[in-house]
Formats: sequence, structure tokens, C-alpha cells
Amino acid sequence: MKKLLQIVAGQRCSPLLRALGRRYFAASTEEYAKRNYASNVSEYTTVVSSLTAQRRHFLLRDAYDDMMLDGVQPSRDIFHSLIVGTMKGARLQDSFFFIDQMKTMGLVPDVALYNFLVSTCGKCKNSDQAIHILEEMKKNEVKPTGQTYICLLNACAASGRTDRVYAIVRDMTAAGLGLNKFCYAGLIAAHKNKIPLTDDTASKIIELVEQSKGWSSIEATRDMAENVMMGVSEEELYNIPTAEYVHRRAGFLNRQLTVYHVALHAFADLRNVEAMETLLEMLKKEGKTPDVFLIMQTMRCYLHSGNIDRGLQIFEEYMNSGKPAMVELYVTLVEGAMVGYTPKGMELAQDTLVKMNARGFFLSPRMGSELLLVASGEKTGGYTTANYIWDLMQARKITPSFPAVEAYYNGLREREIPEDDARLVLVSRAYDNQRLRFGTGPGRP
Repeated sequence: MKKLLQIVAGQRCSPLLRALGRRYFAASTEEYAKRNYASNVSEYTTVVSSLTAQRRHFLLRDAYDDMMLDGVQPSRDIFHSLIVGTMKGARLQDSFFFIDQMKTMGLVPDVALYNFLVSTCGKCKNSDQAIHILEEMKKNEVKPTGQTYICLLNACAASGRTDRVYAIVRDMTAAGLGLNKFCYAGLIAAHKNKIPLTDDTASKIIELVEQSKGWSSIEATRDMAENVMMGVSEEELYNIPTAEYVHRRAGFLNRQLTVYHVALHAFADLRNVEAMETLLEMLKKEGKTPDVFLIMQTMRCYLHSGNIDRGLQIFEEYMNSGKPAMVELYVTLVEGAMVGYTPKGMELAQDTLVKMNARGFFLSPRMGSELLLVASGEKTGGYTTANYIWDLMQARKITPSFPAVEAYYNGLREREIPEDDARLVLVSRAYDNQRLRFGTGPGRP
């Protein structure tokens, strides 16, 4: 029963309680204590926080099951921690499981928990469920806050439901609530995600950026203080593309440029170079300098549009500017260069990885997994970029995510490689181990 304890300590581990069965309570007190990783609600709260910080959101149900088997009574605070964890991991089914558990124990969800649920719906692109949550709040006489409506707006925006987004804007306006930058971010996302796209999508987004310059602040200081205490930024709560970068050092992200961040990110997704350049010109006229996130999106837009030379130029201009180098810029260039798997792009991707490694920058598990997943899609060529990414991760004893391992394994199998090839044997073993670990079950991805 040391599995979760090993995870908290940062060690590698195999599946948890569901793979092991149940605890053996016939053991002596001393043996039980050695096997156990938590014995009270405070210690379980620490475990939940650690799992969330390590992005092991799929183990939260296991920790909760262990807590129940230990006879530990969950508190409202630990339910908050569990639901925040499921929100960060976009695990909607687990979120509702924990809410149901709360209700069973006589604990009524408060407005913060409902906000987290709506946010999770947005991450999962389930606007119907988000609307249902608002109806449940009203039924249970839990008064929605300005935050609730912004969560709802952005949740509907993730599904491209412009009709619902504008209906929410009308409701907010009728209630005397002004639109802040996160509302405009939601409006932009709604137009970008709308299916099918319309011919005026780019012009509407640029128009919204112009309108946002007069945004008014929605006061929610008490609510945000509660979220900050739980490690949830506004960007994460509202599913803004910059959410994972808000805690980076100064210079990476200028949070006053949120609307520009979302708009430029949208144009990169849409591969609309003309609209992207128009937006950068607007920013320049305002006397503002692009931060690193905007530079990443500019590179991404050029690279995904097939203009590798211009994307590389933006990268080199930043690197020669004397500003601090950022691993994210290397990763953006590598990922974008692999679009279309052209010989030129794949060569640039590998050269960039070599330079990145030589400068002492390393791929995080998430970055490495995402790049390996993309590189594994190469159908022709020597597969050298995928092999190099795998080797970089192996050198740091990092196991990629299961989708990345599976894609890499399948890519190797498609090539004429002997069954006893050392690389194929190693990857096969990693694939088999992860396939067993991430099998079906309530607590699995």
C-alpha cells in the first residue's frame, strides 16, 4: 500500500488500489502503518494536492477510495481540493462523482464548487451540462456570481455556441454586470470555435479586440481570493489559452494583454496570417510590445501556414535580442516545423532539438509527450526526429504519456525493424506496461 506514498515522494509507481484489490486489515498495527500513506483528512488533503500538482489527476478517485476504506470522514475542504484537481485534469465524470459524494454526506455544494464544475464542462466542451449546472444552482438557491456567468460564457464558447454566449452577455448586461477582458476572450473563442466557420470570423475577432479596450472590471475580489488560495488563477478558471503560463517569470506573459493573447492564439489555430499581422500592427500602434506568448503564437501561425522561413526568422530575432531564452520557443519551433512532415521541416525540427539540448534546456514530460506524438506521425523518412525525442526523454528517465508511447510504438512497427531490435524491445515494454496501467476503469483516463 505504498503506491500513493511513492507518488507523493516523486517515485515511479504501478497502478494503485484498483490494481491491488483491497487493504488487508488483519495485519498488525505496525505493518498497517508501514503500508499506509495517510491516516487522517489532513494527510489525505496533502496527498490530493500532490497528485494534482504532479498532473496525476486520474489517481484522485483511488485516493478517495483509500480514504473511505480507512474510515476517514471527508471534509468540505478536501472535496474542494478533489474537484479542483478534476477541473485541472478535465475529468468531468470524476467531478460529478465527488459532487454526488458530497451530497450523500449532507454537504451542499457552494458557488465556488459549482464554478469549478462549469469550468470543467468548458474544458470538456460540454456546454449542455454547463447550462444544466446553472439551472441546478438556481434550484438549490445557490446564487450565481459574476464569476459563474464568465465560467458559463467561456464554457459555451469552447463549444462554439455563439447563440448561448450572446444570450449570457445579454443576461449579464441586464443584471448590471459589465464585460471584462475574460468575457471578450470568451466571445473571441466562440467565433473561433464555431462550426462551420463564417467568412467574417477574422473581422469579428478584430472588432472584439477593438471593443475590449474599454472593458470594465467585474468585482469579485472575495471569490478570487478563495480561488487563489486553492491554486486556481482566473485564466485557468475561464480556460484561457495562457492558463499554464500565468506563474512564469516576468516577461513571459503580460496579463494586461489577455484579449490579444486569445485573439492571436485563435488566428494561429485558424492559420490566418493576414489577420495575425493586422493584430500585431494594432498592438504596435498602442505602443505595446509582444510578450513571449504572443511571439509563440506568431511563430505558430507562420509555421502552421507553411511559412517555415518566417517562423524561424521570428525565433532567431528573439534569440538574438538578448532577452532570456525560453524552452517554449524551441518547442513551438520544433512542433511547427513538423507540420506536413516535409524533409526541410523535419530537419529543422531535429536541428532545433539538438541546439536546445546543447543549451541545457530539457523537455518536460508534457512537452516531450506532445512532441513525440506529433513526430510519430511521420510516415516516410528515417523517423530520426521521433527517435531523438524518445532518446532525450529516456536520458532523463521520463516516460511519455500513453498516447505518445502508443503512437511511437505503432510508428516503429510500421517500419522494417527486426523484432529483437533494442529500441523496439524497449518501446514495446513501455507500451505493454502503460497499456496495462491505463486500462478501463472508473479511475482511469
